[in-house]
Amino acid sequence: MILYIHPVRTAFTDRDLQMIGDELEIKALEFTQNPVQLPFYFILQFFQLLWFLPKTSQYLCFFGGYHSVLPVWFGKVFRKRCLIQAGGMDCINMAEIGYGNYRKKWLRKATSYSFKNCDLILPVAEALVKQDYRYDSSISEKQGLLNLIPELKTEIKVIPNGFDTDFWKDLNQERPSFSFISVATGTSHSVRAKIKGYDLIEELASRHPDWSFTLIGDPAYPTSMPNVKVLGKKSPNELIQLYNKHQFYLQLSASEGFPNSLGEAMACGCIPVGSAVGAIPEIIGDTGIILPQKSLPQLENLINSIPSSNIDLLRKSASQKIQKMYSYQKRKQALLKALS
Repeated sequence: MILYIHPVRTAFTDRDLQMIGDELEIKALEFTQNPVQLPFYFILQFFQLLWFLPKTSQYLCFFGGYHSVLPVWFGKVFRKRCLIQAGGMDCINMAEIGYGNYRKKWLRKATSYSFKNCDLILPVAEALVKQDYRYDSSISEKQGLLNLIPELKTEIKVIPNGFDTDFWKDLNQERPSFSFISVATGTSHSVRAKIKGYDLIEELASRHPDWSFTLIGDPAYPTSMPNVKVLGKKSPNELIQLYNKHQFYLQLSASEGFPNSLGEAMACGCIPVGSAVGAIPEIIGDTGIILPQKSLPQLENLINSIPSSNIDLLRKSASQKIQKMYSYQKRKQALLKALS
């Protein structure tokens, strides 16, 4: 049995559990993201790992952090493989904007210990391994595991996210011109909103009152813009309908690994507009807009430079790229091979 340890349940964890669970026995154990609850959860996790030890064949952790320390230790002591899926903040140190595991002493130690002592690291993007960050000049350039843990010797294998394009697809509906959508949770917190690029979206909305913006994921996100609609979390069935009602998808994040919502939206025919961070440029390619630096004038020029005659072509290209390069089956096969 594989023990799957994660700090919080997400659509990403649910999808991986389904992918693996179709072929192998797997059990999920949830940890916590609440610092106050950490001592209790360390004790609880210790006894959970001990209880399941006789049946456990290996450990699979979603992200590196406090929750991965004990699984890695159990793996070393009891000679069971431990794999960590690196996904974002566990490979980032952006103290300038209050983001990343490495800006806090004990979280840095927990993350570094986990990655140095596990058996295999599975990042969702090459940029999480090593990158020279250029998007926001106020942020340190050296990012990624090999820059943040120079002594790291653990084997690394990149496995990008995958999407069920039989579900996420273009429904061939008419879409209002200059309609934009973005999906992110926790954006009522100012740091999280900035990480997800909502500060730039607000500026764009204020400069273009005739453009419409829909922000999904946190109903408490504050905005004074009349052309910005804020919605809470939506089910996959609701999301596919919303994606298909918008022309562009905005992923203007200051930091990302491999954003799931970007892939879903592109599969649904949204033209992607993304920042040059993480895997975003690789995902978008020539199917949309890549913003090389955080600049509102540059963003406006790039959006306005798209000829109307290219809209339908980009829409189709975005959907086809996800189908071809980032399929559900490709990720499933790669995950199962890593676990074999």
